[in-house]
Amino acid sequence: MSPSTLFSPHTIRSLTVRNRIWVAPLCQYSVDREDGVPTDWHLVHLGSFARGGAGVVMTEATAVSAIGRISAEDTGVYTDEQRNAWSRIVDFIHSQGAAAGIQLAHAGRKASVYREWGAGGDGTRPIVEGGWQSVAPSAIAFDGYAVPTELSLDEIADIVIEFTDAARRSVAAGFDLLELHAAHGYLLHQFLSPLSNQRVDEYGGSLENRARLLLEIVRAVRATVGESVPIFVRFSATDYTVGGFDPKQTATVAEWARDAGADLFDISSGGLVAGADIPIGPGYQVPFAEFVKQTAGVEVTAVGLITEAVQANSIVASGQADAVLMGREMMRDPHFPLRAAHELGVELDYFPRQYHRAAWR
Repeated sequence: MSPSTLFSPHTIRSLTVRNRIWVAPLCQYSVDREDGVPTDWHLVHLGSFARGGAGVVMTEATAVSAIGRISAEDTGVYTDEQRNAWSRIVDFIHSQGAAAGIQLAHAGRKASVYREWGAGGDGTRPIVEGGWQSVAPSAIAFDGYAVPTELSLDEIADIVIEFTDAARRSVAAGFDLLELHAAHGYLLHQFLSPLSNQRVDEYGGSLENRARLLLEIVRAVRATVGESVPIFVRFSATDYTVGGFDPKQTATVAEWARDAGADLFDISSGGLVAGADIPIGPGYQVPFAEFVKQTAGVEVTAVGLITEAVQANSIVASGQADAVLMGREMMRDPHFPLRAAHELGVELDYFPRQYHRAAWR
C-alpha cells in the first residue's frame, strides 16, 4: 500500500484533481438576507479548505429553486446574483490550486424548516411564519414535517429545467464539476425510494420509473454543460428500512446514470426515514461505496466518519473508493490534507507559501 496513493492526481473528463481528499458538502445555513446569495462566511469557509490542500472543495446543498431550499438561510444558484457571488468564491478556490464543485439540490418534502440553531427550531421543525409549501413525488410527509403537495407532470418537467438552469449558472460561475443531490431524503431520493414515492404514473412503481426524473436531469444537464464538465451523483445507498431503497438498486441506477452521462457516484446513506437504526462507526459507509463500485463498474467516493490519514489512504489504495469525501475532520482542521501528507511522508508542492514556516521539515 503506497503512502502516496491518497495524494495521487485523479482525472475525470477534462478535470485533473491534485489528490483524493475531497471536501463533503456541508450545509451552513448562513445566508444573511434569505435570498440564497452566498456571503463572506462561505468565501472563508470554503476557501480555507482550498488553502488547506483539498483536491475538490464542494459547496453545501445549493438549491435550484426558492422552494427547493431546506431553510430560508440556504444558498441557491437560481438567480444571476447568486451566480455572481459564487464566482468570487470559485476564483479563490482556484487560486489555491483546488477544484471547485457545487452540489445542486432540491429539498422536496424536507423543505421550509428552521435551520439548526437560533429562533424557531433545530433543523427539523417546519417554519411557522414565512415558510413555503413543500412538494414531493407523493403527498407523504417526512415525520414531523408539513404534508407536501404531490407534483404534477408539468411541475416535474419544470424541475428538470430548474436543475438545467442551475447547472448552466454554475458553469458560468466557474465551477469545475457538478453534483446532483439524490440522497439524504431530499427530492431526487424521494423519487427513488418506494417508501416516499407511491405514484401510479410513469414516475412511480418500478425502479425504472422511480429513477426516471434523476436520469432525465442527468441527460439534460449533460446536454447543457457539454462533454468536458464532470457530473457526480450523490446517493443514499440504503434507507435502513425494509422495503426501501437499497444497495442493489443503487448500483443499478448508478449504471443507468453513467450511461446517461454521469461520471462518478458519491455514496452516502440514510435520511429518508426518521428514526432509522443506523449503525454509525468509523468508515461505516465505505462498504456501500465498494459494493456500488464493484457491482456497477463505476467510479465512487466514500464518505462518513473518515477522520485519519492512514484510514483515508487505505480506502483509496485498496480500491474501495476512488477518493474520500471528508466533513467533520475538515471542519475541525481545514488543513487536514497538509497534515495527512506529513503523517504519510508525502512532500507536497502546494503548501501555502505564506505558511512555509509551519511546514514540516
